[in-house]
Amino acid sequence: MSIAEPMDEIEDDQDSEPSGAWDAMRGTAVSLLIGILLLGLVFRMEATAAVQTWWDSTAYNHCIMVVPIVLYLLWDRRDTLRGLAARPVPWVALAGVPLAGAWLIAERLGIMEGRQLLAMSFLELLFLGVMGWKLWTAMSGPLLYLYFLVPFGEFLTPRLQDLTAVFVRHGLEIVNIPAYVDGYTIEIAEGPFFIAQACAGLRFLIAAIAFGVLYALLMYRSPIRRAAFILVSIIVPIIANGFRALGIVSLGHILGSAEAAAADHVLYGWMFFSLVILLLLACGLPFREDGRPEPARPAPMGDGSHVLGGIFATGLAVLIAGISPVAAMLLDRSASVVSQRLVALDPDASCTSAPGTPPVRARPPAGGKAIDQRITCADGSAYDVHIVAFSPRSTAGPVMAERRRLDHPPGVEETSEHWMEPGPHVWRILVGTEEHYAMALGLWIDGQPTMAGLPVRAAMAWNSLLGGTTAPILVSVTPVVDWAHKDGAGQQAIEAKLSAFLLAHAGWEAQLRVMAEASHM
Repeated sequence: MSIAEPMDEIEDDQDSEPSGAWDAMRGTAVSLLIGILLLGLVFRMEATAAVQTWWDSTAYNHCIMVVPIVLYLLWDRRDTLRGLAARPVPWVALAGVPLAGAWLIAERLGIMEGRQLLAMSFLELLFLGVMGWKLWTAMSGPLLYLYFLVPFGEFLTPRLQDLTAVFVRHGLEIVNIPAYVDGYTIEIAEGPFFIAQACAGLRFLIAAIAFGVLYALLMYRSPIRRAAFILVSIIVPIIANGFRALGIVSLGHILGSAEAAAADHVLYGWMFFSLVILLLLACGLPFREDGRPEPARPAPMGDGSHVLGGIFATGLAVLIAGISPVAAMLLDRSASVVSQRLVALDPDASCTSAPGTPPVRARPPAGGKAIDQRITCADGSAYDVHIVAFSPRSTAGPVMAERRRLDHPPGVEETSEHWMEPGPHVWRILVGTEEHYAMALGLWIDGQPTMAGLPVRAAMAWNSLLGGTTAPILVSVTPVVDWAHKDGAGQQAIEAKLSAFLLAHAGWEAQLRVMAEASHM
């Protein structure tokens, strides 16, 4: 008996170890699930905007696959994770204090991408606080891959357009094809080409980076090799997109028709992109390390304190994350509704005005008002005018959201824009780069026409805190046209007529300034 009893105790200890490990893992999973749900409620606006972007923008359709990819990466690391237990470190949630401040700044500036990135950072803090350093480090690759859920990078489009235009210009000089390059317009003897936003290569670049990070996590163990492959995945698509654009222009020269070369340029682009990805795979295979075994790890035991620590870490992280959204909500409630009566703009003597209907994707913003009118002129042309006024204490967020709804009507995926010429910089003309479409947009901030940028966003953020004296006003002017029956020449004629119409109504600027200053809270 003296020998059997110790043996029984050993067997009992061995039986209890899996049970204790399972209890600790279950407690960690429950803490994480509760934390994820609560953070989802705190940042529901960011999550909703992200999902909407996944569906609406082809540049971010791949985000739908991020969560399944993360789950696969975690399963692929199952041997590495076996035996590791959570060691909660609740105090890391204090790193959320500066994140909360940064979130409030991004919210006041109306930068949704910044809000989404910071929301994802709070989620990473939750993982770290509940899991502890060792477990989080072992899972850091898949967990950090969650940042690809954020539709980030659209601000790079103009810079990518610039790089593509420079690449094509120098490339045509090298291959000795005469061309006239004016901004994003490239004219050769066989016809003109335009480097639109879709041609900037953003969708290729983002997809390549997401794929490059996935490949690096699966095939490499060395941080240096991973970083090198990710860097190559960033540089190569940018250069490849330049070659793609140069190839399309050169093909137009060879075929003798710019339209023939551009007819299937999207298909050519995806075929070329697929070839680039295959070349990246081929270049990365000789350096693969996926077969190298992972180092063995000890199997620490868990206890009830880990469950309590995980719950405390979850509560602290969610509490700190909720500080800024609550502060933003209180600031928004302090902004009164626009109370003045909006009036229709006065047409010139050759035109008449009547009530109109709002654009399909437009709606009065929260705390704002809208008015619509249709102006019909003697030459038979007609224009729908949509005016939206916001609270003087509004941030740039709702103003820019309303602008995005207006400048992307149903059926028009890609547009380009430029200041109306001739005349002062009051109106931005938007035209469809693939679909036939044109409209004018004007934005009045502090009673002056402007194009939203960081200084304007900062001024609106300041007004949201201290109060302003003028209401931001957004105006769209859309020709009433059956675009389906208009070719490229017809669209250019309508764009020219739209510019002439706006020049003939230069007095609207003073009317809109008075309307903005008439706001009273």
